[in-house]
Amino acid sequence: MTNAHRVRRVAVVGAGPAGLFAAQALAGQDELPVHVDLLDRMPTPFGLLRYGVAPDHESIRSVATALARTLDLEAVTFWGLVEVGRDVSRAELLEAYDAVIYAVGASEDVRLGIPGEDLSGSRSAREFVAWYGGHPDARPQPLDGVRAVATVGVGNVAVDLARILLKEARSLRVTDMAEPVLEELARSEVRDVWIVGRRGPQHASYTTKELRELVATPGIDVTVSEGAFDGLDEAALDRRTRANVQLLRGLPIEGDGAPASDGGRRRLHFAFYARPVEMTERDGRVDGLTVERTRLLPDGSVEGTGSLETLDVQLVLRAVGYRGSPLADVPFDRTRAIIPNVEGRVVDEAGVRQPREYCTGWVKRGPIGVIGTNKSDAAQTVAHVLADLQAAEDAPRDPQGGRVEEPGAVADPGTGEGHRPGASRDGVGPVLCARGHHPSTLADWRAIDAAEIELGRGEGRERVKVSTWEELLRLVTDH
Repeated sequence: MTNAHRVRRVAVVGAGPAGLFAAQALAGQDELPVHVDLLDRMPTPFGLLRYGVAPDHESIRSVATALARTLDLEAVTFWGLVEVGRDVSRAELLEAYDAVIYAVGASEDVRLGIPGEDLSGSRSAREFVAWYGGHPDARPQPLDGVRAVATVGVGNVAVDLARILLKEARSLRVTDMAEPVLEELARSEVRDVWIVGRRGPQHASYTTKELRELVATPGIDVTVSEGAFDGLDEAALDRRTRANVQLLRGLPIEGDGAPASDGGRRRLHFAFYARPVEMTERDGRVDGLTVERTRLLPDGSVEGTGSLETLDVQLVLRAVGYRGSPLADVPFDRTRAIIPNVEGRVVDEAGVRQPREYCTGWVKRGPIGVIGTNKSDAAQTVAHVLADLQAAEDAPRDPQGGRVEEPGAVADPGTGEGHRPGASRDGVGPVLCARGHHPSTLADWRAIDAAEIELGRGEGRERVKVSTWEELLRLVTDH
């Protein structure tokens, strides 16, 4: 087989939306023959679509159905239970593949940096979402003694949290939520949820669709903080923001004829221009969130006014952003929490290109955009992968067939040698099997999928998620 027809092997590390879109773009093009190995530490694909999207958002979760077709492509192989740094090294990936694309997302959360943040009752929104999303790493999220909750942040994650906490638990029984989660939500005594943002409604990042769905949740009363719209010029807003503001303008103002805090209905409070400054405590637990009133400055930033108020809450969920985590030996910008890159081509801390290494998704651009943003993001990265693979084939070679390296060219990390485009690349399967580590396969995922559907059938639901490592691994082993 000539180099021109040799099938290039590309590893995509991470089988969430970013990784699946990258695999889809690689397998769907006809410029070069490519085989994609999708590697993930979970035995289940879909990443954020499976574990980060609220279970009652069927329309968004249906995106997974479309992306699932990527796994059926002949040019794509799924390898689960493979973690870079634990099971395989960066150097081994580069030895086994013609190119490596990192699509590992952002698995840490941003902290508030205020007193009391480490108290019991101060939690990460990421952890809470993982719990109700059925992630096997998730810790239980007890709601005993919690009557009121503050979610800090004004994005779609905060909106999802508020909706899940305020919905009647029985309405969630049509979803794939695990039984222990449904039971905890059914026992919940939460009656008030605050969505706290340090700036105004025009600065919130949630989508109008998500906002509309939240305020229309049956059985809840919704209010907006006083002064939220002061000085707001709606004519200067973009279409999405204007729609959000108009929707919020139609709601009662807190304390101005708004429903009283007693009675059986649950209440949602939008607290704008409120900056968290401290979590107060009682017996080592959160017993309140003190916020400072802010005002908007001409440059768009805010400053504190000195006016303080303490919200009577027993649980604070910080939803102010996610951060990427470094992969072993892979360059990482700890300030921006991304893999440093130029349009998806990985560079080191000094800005030097790292041959045959790429990234896409949140670990490339930071935790911004919606799920669909990953498609165009992956297209940009994949275009560079294909261009570089083709350039490697077209480069002049010495009489022994090796590439003639240009002056200043960088050798592959871990090998010290330049990449040989004609070399056979077999992926990490042989490396792992030689160590006695057997990755899970697409067939194993099919077994998990079938088990979840069967669990759902027994409860009159479409599916029930398998949410423990013990059960996931049993299904993989049994298969």
